[in-house]
Amino acid sequence: MDALEIHRFLKGKIRTALPVEKVDRETLSLLYTPGVADVAKICAEDPEKTYVYTSRWNTVAVVSDGSAVLGLGDIGPYGALPVMEGKAFLFKAFADLDAFPICLSESDEEKIISIVKSLEPSFGGINLEDIGAPKCFRILQRLSEEMNIPVFHDDQQGTAVVVSAAFLNALKLTGKKIEEVKVVVNGIGAAGYNIVKFLLDLGVKNVVAVDRKGILNEKNPETCLNEYHLEIARTTNPEGLSGDLETALEGADFFIGVSRGNILKPEWIRKMNRKPVIFALANPVPEIDPELAREAGAFIVATGRSDHPNQVNNLLAFPGIMKGAVEKRSKITKNMLLSAVEAIARSCEPEPERIIPEAFDMKVHLNVYTAVKGSA
Repeated sequence: MDALEIHRFLKGKIRTALPVEKVDRETLSLLYTPGVADVAKICAEDPEKTYVYTSRWNTVAVVSDGSAVLGLGDIGPYGALPVMEGKAFLFKAFADLDAFPICLSESDEEKIISIVKSLEPSFGGINLEDIGAPKCFRILQRLSEEMNIPVFHDDQQGTAVVVSAAFLNALKLTGKKIEEVKVVVNGIGAAGYNIVKFLLDLGVKNVVAVDRKGILNEKNPETCLNEYHLEIARTTNPEGLSGDLETALEGADFFIGVSRGNILKPEWIRKMNRKPVIFALANPVPEIDPELAREAGAFIVATGRSDHPNQVNNLLAFPGIMKGAVEKRSKITKNMLLSAVEAIARSCEPEPERIIPEAFDMKVHLNVYTAVKGSA
């Protein structure tokens, strides 16, 4: 059975389940009219009681406008729906959260912000998904500030958490010091922007960010496509480098690619420092074929694919993070996310072919949930 056949057979990946075995007259009178009126009045008087008397305590909205679906681009809300259903499926499978896909036929960021804010009474948390940069930065910031429930953008925060965990474990294996390594991040979109910020928070001193116009350099504003690029340029590239990706990689220890396929050449890896680490995370086609990277001397290679070792998979992060935040009714903080980084990193004993745990290891999700809940 292929992907099309199983989707057609299942007719969607999520269902609504009833918490009672049968619906009879007595059940109806208690759970709906007239009994529900008393509950409705209590919730109207004190909205916090919705966490006691309704399913809001365990529900998440998975919201997308379909403008940046992984590997597919701007395919719109109808194309995004099966992907968001898949995300809801994963929330249930790995965190027992009830998640609902909400795909918006709206691309204006102010309207998206308004729509999502209006959903607050129904949900315990919001998971933003596959919204294009740079508007996703502003949407996340505004919603995080203006809503009273946790708001999480997996493409930004989830990716940064998992990449950071993989980075820490790979760093252990290289025997290098975090304050001495040079890390090149290629592709400063939703994921790359946050990866850079996390690396700096972890203690990396020399990060070089590269995008379509080359190395981001504060003294060359033309290299920056938007205000977020300029922000990154001001806090990275301590050597003041200018030029392309090849130039950035000279003497580098890590390459972290969240960009597009087949842009990293084997000969550039040979210009890197000893024991070079390659994270070629573009999907479905990595920045370089993993075998080519190894032949070029890569010490560790990670991808976003499940058919190669060291899959850097957001699934390691988002279920536990959201479950911890929703249970604590806490807004997402950097401290919570860094706790998740540490929880993922310590969930496996690293080796070159396994710098990060398997996403299907339920202990990892429990570790992340416990860490996030404890630091909320």
